[in-house]
Amino acid sequence: MDIRVACLILCLLLLANPTLQQTTAKKKNARKDAANNAVIEEMQRQIDEILVELNLMKEQQALQTVCLRGTKVLGKCFLADPVKKNYHAASEDCIAKGGSLGTPLTGDENDRLYEYVRQSIGPEEHVWLGINDMITDGQWVDQSGQSVRFKNWETDITLQPDGGRGQNCAIMSTSANGKWFDENCRAEKVSVCEFNIV
Repeated sequence: MDIRVACLILCLLLLANPTLQQTTAKKKNARKDAANNAVIEEMQRQIDEILVELNLMKEQQALQTVCLRGTKVLGKCFLADPVKKNYHAASEDCIAKGGSLGTPLTGDENDRLYEYVRQSIGPEEHVWLGINDMITDGQWVDQSGQSVRFKNWETDITLQPDGGRGQNCAIMSTSANGKWFDENCRAEKVSVCEFNIV
């Protein structure tokens, strides 16, 4: 009986051994798959980071190109567009290029924009600014909807802004030394896009 029991146990062990080997192999494969998945996830994360950096470099290169064709002014670039358009079309064109209509924030910036427009487009042009009072007449805001702090309205001769509800968009006049006037938004003027330099 002892031999039979020993043979039976031996047979069971022999039968169980491939099952144990398969179970052990499955566990090893599962660990290997988990390790491979972790490596793949890490590689994907690194690829995503590289793509973000690449896109940032492309944006910076595009800005450098814009700045080379235009002019740099205190953390931003201006790029003139001599094609005359109404205010909304000019604004949409600037947004499509990754910028917005030029909006001087200081007297120095206004002077630099004025000089740039005079030299690049001409001394007798009126250029759209990214400033309007379309929502509330008399409350001039920039394109983000913030109240305009710096203003350079022509007040010596015509007391600008003087157009009321019919003139809700601002222009800078090169013939008036960079002074601002309100204008009908459907008028066609040249424009300058501004791009923030990161």
